Amino acid sequence: MKETLIDLKERRSCRKYKAEQVSEEELNAVLEAATYAPTGHGQQSPVMVVVQDSALVARLSRLNAQIMNTTRDPFYGAPTAVVVFEDTSNSTGHEDACMVMANLLNAAHAVGLGSCWINRGRQMFELPEGAEIKASWGLGSQMAGLAVCILGYAAEGGIVEPKPRKDGYIIRA
Repeated sequence: MKETLIDLKERRSCRKYKAEQVSEEELNAVLEAATYAPTGHGQQSPVMVVVQDSALVARLSRLNAQIMNTTRDPFYGAPTAVVVFEDTSNSTGHEDACMVMANLLNAAHAVGLGSCWINRGRQMFELPEGAEIKASWGLGSQMAGLAVCILGYAAEGGIVEPKPRKDGYIIRA
């Protein structure tokens, strides 16, 4: 238990990655951990799409950048992108997908990978190009993009020290 608490306190978002692709063993461990995320009534409503093809990762990054009206890489050079979709027909679909994202991030840290939650998933797959990509993955209209979990090996300077915890974070009633 102590190791889990340490991992939860030490995990940070990584914003600079090495080009080296993550190992299959580490990726599978992270993905498996994500499948054990709590979901409403155990329905396991989210879907994860793993993207490691560099051209497709770059295409997704470009779509995400387009939403922010920037040309910078919002995926920070990460070689792997795990796109998490929420089931909008499920009453806990959004929360379920958020839990999958949390497990992805924490499991990545536990196996020594850098990770970062990238927002704008819904907007990416509402764009015509994004909708075409989503359809090519066989996902129906009830599946909406939540976010992208980027994964890779942290490059020097990719992870910064945590900010101090704010006052009033916890209130005991």
